[in-house]
Amino acid sequence: MILEQLKKIVDSCFKQGVSEGKWSNKAAGKYSIEVPKRDGQGDYSTNMAMVMAGMEKKNPREIATALVELLRADNTMIEKLEIAGPGFVNIFLKKKVWQDVLQQVFIAGNDFGKSTVGNGKRVMVEFVSANPTGPLSIGHGRQAILGDAIARLLEATGYSVYREYYFNDAGRQMRVLGQSTRARYLELLGKDFEFPEDGYQGEYIVDIAKALQKEQGDSLVEEETVVPFTEKAVELIFADISSTLKRMGIIFDNYFNEHTLYDEGHIDSVVQELRDKGLVYQKNGAVWFKTTEFGHEQDRVIIKKTGEPTYRLPDIAYHREKFKRGFDWMIDIFGSDHIATVPDVMAGLKALGYDHEKVTVVLHQFVTLTRNGKQVKMSTRKATFVTVDELLDIVGPDVARFYFMMRKADSQLEFDLDLAMSEEKENPVFYVQYGHARLCSILRKAEELENMIPDLQKVNLALLTEPEEIQLLKRMASFPEVIESAAHDLAPHRALFFLMELAGDWHSYYNKHKVIDPEHVEQVVTDARLCLVKALRQVFKNGLEILGLTAPDRM
Repeated sequence: MILEQLKKIVDSCFKQGVSEGKWSNKAAGKYSIEVPKRDGQGDYSTNMAMVMAGMEKKNPREIATALVELLRADNTMIEKLEIAGPGFVNIFLKKKVWQDVLQQVFIAGNDFGKSTVGNGKRVMVEFVSANPTGPLSIGHGRQAILGDAIARLLEATGYSVYREYYFNDAGRQMRVLGQSTRARYLELLGKDFEFPEDGYQGEYIVDIAKALQKEQGDSLVEEETVVPFTEKAVELIFADISSTLKRMGIIFDNYFNEHTLYDEGHIDSVVQELRDKGLVYQKNGAVWFKTTEFGHEQDRVIIKKTGEPTYRLPDIAYHREKFKRGFDWMIDIFGSDHIATVPDVMAGLKALGYDHEKVTVVLHQFVTLTRNGKQVKMSTRKATFVTVDELLDIVGPDVARFYFMMRKADSQLEFDLDLAMSEEKENPVFYVQYGHARLCSILRKAEELENMIPDLQKVNLALLTEPEEIQLLKRMASFPEVIESAAHDLAPHRALFFLMELAGDWHSYYNKHKVIDPEHVEQVVTDARLCLVKALRQVFKNGLEILGLTAPDRM
């Protein structure tokens, strides 16, 4: 990567300054090299002089002057140097540095943008984990796409990724699901029924009851337990969830069933281990965990006086099992409604002797769906929610995936259906995918003409000197850094913004310059521009595929 190459040069100059007595080694590793926010301030800028000034008790511009003298010795990358403001050193690179990016793209091909920085470390990404009490809502959809995109970015940067869905098939919500299904089953048979106060009222519950009636007739009228009703509901709902995930192109390596934590004694062993450490006690008939021992304001109930665990306890047990499976890094994708429980689970892991810093929790905000400028309201229990399947029917998997990634996880997401369905440049999905399709169209046209597909080794890339061409080359050069940054910070939106910016640069270039125009553009220039187009197509394709999006060649 160009930034890495430049950093080696700057670091070498810093060490040379130390050896020549110009400054001490105090600032080693403390300065940065970044892309300036404003045009005209260089391709990169370093704050080394200002960082060193306080340490060395010297004027930053004097240090900057000495640094510039050392940097001028480089004749491989640097074209020009400027001292700006209080002591920034702006670095302008030679155009050849950017033109050579095309060679890097063609050599790497489908792997351009990928890296091995993850070094094969084992990472578990847990996401979706929706209760099997109803179809996936669009809130679940955001989490599904966010989790899958994070997993894809980690894979692209050399991690060994394991995708897991925590299947909440135990606890009170499963009883309520069974009770709701039984009530609808009895209703279909014309029998007296009592619908649970907090039951699930969606039409899908009626569909489950109809399936049960078709299979069992009226044989379950006298059934005293809710077990057969719960089992059928879970079976059909989970089949629906699996189908929806498949439509989104999401495949899990494992579904971890919550009930196994009970069946295999993990819940009891966690409580006993905490009890042995003196970290649980009885109060008002409930079992409490001393979270105040870990800096919390109050202790937490982990077993209610009814004998039923609170959701904190199985979550602690589940994460303990994750550690036992030997993952180097565990990533949890949760809705923001989990914000209060995360610290309790981390305290539980710490109490059990595990390194809770190996667990990273990404909390995402909810989704607001709008149509005709008005909010479409959602409620899982009342069943007035919009399902992911309904959304996919309207906009398709690509558009849904794109929009769910467009904002930082901790930002509210407004999904504008009207915009998502449009084929105008204001729709970012159309804008980006059309960018790739437009590149494909140019290359098809070139293939239709004789001698129009250039050999990179015979092309004079020095002819790519237009400002818009250099901008495109710079943007492509930053792609590997963007992917690494997005993976490191678990921020898929950064990779998406890169594609949107690349599309903007490309459409602007296309509107200003001709690639194939025998009457007005020399063949040697056309050849260079066709190489640029081929490289751009590769970068678009790689970026879209890393994020799980398609790269259409026609639109």
